[in-house]
Amino acid sequence: MKAVIIANGEIPSHPIPLKVLQNADHIVCLDGAVEQLLTLGFEPDVIVGDLDSITPLFFNKYKNIIVKDDSEEYNDLQKGIKYCISKEWYEIDIIGAFGLREDHSLANLSILLYYANPEHNLSDKELKIRMVTNSGVFTPIFTTTAFHSFPKQPVSIFSHSAETELTFYGLKYPVQKATFSYYWEGSLNSALGDEFVIEFEKGEVLVYQSFDLL
Repeated sequence: MKAVIIANGEIPSHPIPLKVLQNADHIVCLDGAVEQLLTLGFEPDVIVGDLDSITPLFFNKYKNIIVKDDSEEYNDLQKGIKYCISKEWYEIDIIGAFGLREDHSLANLSILLYYANPEHNLSDKELKIRMVTNSGVFTPIFTTTAFHSFPKQPVSIFSHSAETELTFYGLKYPVQKATFSYYWEGSLNSALGDEFVIEFEKGEVLVYQSFDLL
């Protein structure tokens, strides 16, 4: 089952994240994000969080589908991911977790990478999880992976370990067994055709693909 988590960040406006919402089997709304979800014409299947930003009006309206979690150890995005896993929804797209505050955006990317990592997975199933923004999609990978693309599609690769040896195929700027110490080193690349490959044996890598030509 495919779940979409909608956070209370930048409101989805690009056709692709809106299509992702439309095709969701389950919409998991984080706290006060219910207001922007309704503005987009969608209804939540469940509302998860500590409920510090939902208005009394919407709390009363949706009290039957609210899952309150007062844990201070996790933020609302983590609570939403953990809820999906508890329901065995192992394919998750996260929307609205970018924009507004840059510190939140960076923290949410780190959460994405953490829960996608098989070493941190809370179940014995493969968790397919991505972050979809208004400009593109972030996909965490932990081994060699091929990606569908289109010619000149902007692509950035962020390595989270200076020990990870990366090889790129099908990108404008290929590398052979390169290691990156800083995020900018793998950024601002582009696809040559309808597929590219990021090859490596171990580590944590975050791949960004833009929806449109910049």
